[in-house]
Amino acid sequence: MSQPTQPQTVQARTPQEIRQLLEPEKGPITWPELQPHFARGVVLHVAEELPLLDAAIHLVQDDKLRVQDLLTQGLLARADVDHAKDWEARKPRFEAVVVAPWVLVREI
Repeated sequence: MSQPTQPQTVQARTPQEIRQLLEPEKGPITWPELQPHFARGVVLHVAEELPLLDAAIHLVQDDKLRVQDLLTQGLLARADVDHAKDWEARKPRFEAVVVAPWVLVREI
């Protein structure tokens, strides 16, 4: 009798496979809908130059060096009070994807 195969962990998947898993999970969100997540300190702002799912893939893969590089370059940042004030004033819409515990957002 053959052994059942173990499901592959998300981290072990290729970037393309992770992208296929995350794409249907990506969607629009407004600032009022985002506020509770901001209050919990789990919102990561993704810069316009960085595709949202690229940032998410690095987090899923636990690619610490690449994530640190994105943070250092300012392409990825934990949303702060200045972001919140700006978003409250402008009420932008975002595209978002959850990579628990984080909610990654980018203005659309």
